[in-house]
Amino acid sequence: MQGVDRRNIRDRFRLLLAVSVLAAAIGAIPAIAQLRGHGGPVRALAISSDGRTLLSGSFDGSAIRWSVDRDAAEQVLRFHADAVNATALLRDGRAVTAGADGRIAIWTQGKQQPDSVLEGHTAPIAALALSPDGAMLASAAWDHTVRLWPLAGGASRVLEGHTQNVNGVAFSPDGKSLVSVSYDLTVRIWPLDSTASPAIVTLPAPLNAVIVSGDGEIATAGADGKIYFLTGAGKPDGEAAAGPIPVIAMAASKDGALLAAADIRGSVAIVDRKARALARRLVGPGLPVWSVAFMPDNGTLLTGGADSMIRRWNANTGEPIGTTIQQNPSDPLAAFSGDRGAEVFKACVACHTLTPDQGNKAGPTLSGIFGRKIATLPGYNFSEPLKKLDIVWTPETVSKLFEIGPAAYTPGTKMPEQLIGSPEDRNALVQFLARATKK
Repeated sequence: MQGVDRRNIRDRFRLLLAVSVLAAAIGAIPAIAQLRGHGGPVRALAISSDGRTLLSGSFDGSAIRWSVDRDAAEQVLRFHADAVNATALLRDGRAVTAGADGRIAIWTQGKQQPDSVLEGHTAPIAALALSPDGAMLASAAWDHTVRLWPLAGGASRVLEGHTQNVNGVAFSPDGKSLVSVSYDLTVRIWPLDSTASPAIVTLPAPLNAVIVSGDGEIATAGADGKIYFLTGAGKPDGEAAAGPIPVIAMAASKDGALLAAADIRGSVAIVDRKARALARRLVGPGLPVWSVAFMPDNGTLLTGGADSMIRRWNANTGEPIGTTIQQNPSDPLAAFSGDRGAEVFKACVACHTLTPDQGNKAGPTLSGIFGRKIATLPGYNFSEPLKKLDIVWTPETVSKLFEIGPAAYTPGTKMPEQLIGSPEDRNALVQFLARATKK
């Protein structure tokens, strides 16, 4: 028996050795394509510098810390009273979450409650940025301000000047300035070592996201689907067309060669930063992509979508990593294929349903919307400012909402800002809603 046992052990060892050699020859076994765990659209993604930890935030009000090595959720973080719009990972391993409730929570791994909560914003926080030295956190919010938070403690510094929602914020590589972008069309470059006024650059469209590369170049994008490039001092330095659809999220590869720009209809443009040119386009299941992040290898991109999943892509080929991505079989708009109004409504499907049996999501169901006064649908918790508005939903008022934007037409809303510049598209949308929401 001893001889048999030794032969078995020897054979098993040889098998393991063979598998190890094969794995080394062909590379690591590909990771699964999707991470599933959120109960709503994935609004934010942050990757640790070593690529082993992912922190996602969702419209469902939670954040999830993932082990990238194991493709598994390590911890669900629940604190915010509304959507988690932004996440960050600190150098010491702590997690940061920021919500539509205007609060920032800082978490130690494994703890069920945040170590500390940063309060001061009076409207949803849209973005976070960590300073190059790891000592300062910046937040951008819909109260028109940017705040700087010393992570060692102390009062925040408030940067005021934007006249509309601030959607993006990023530090310069040397940490001496901070860049913010807003629906007010401006990029503001704030000097942090003085109280001097910021440099202000006005662009042609409302802005949703900003990236500052390692060489100091600024890239920003928004409602017109274009990426605008600026020098660190704010001088215009070219542009690239990501597409005709509003860009709602951006990310840059660690080496600065590639930019990813995600739009509200579900595609992601991969742009060669130096060439100012579209390199390729990633096309998923056709639902809005709310967040993007590059892995440290510069070639793997993660996207967070309205289907509540995190997907992996090869940014160099445009192909999904793992299983083939197919059209969502439960697509609520499948019956309206070819309808122009339904195509426009795809930007809304993440938060709204069309029929009473589908119920409410992040936003109220639109079933029976025409003829209903704003903020009166039973069973949905509307914000107090909306309850004071005297608006009845009609084709005309819905069209006006998207002509001038929710922030201007319905002050106090938590609805993401979406403008529809084309009168034809607005008309197609309201005609679609008249058919699809009729009880």
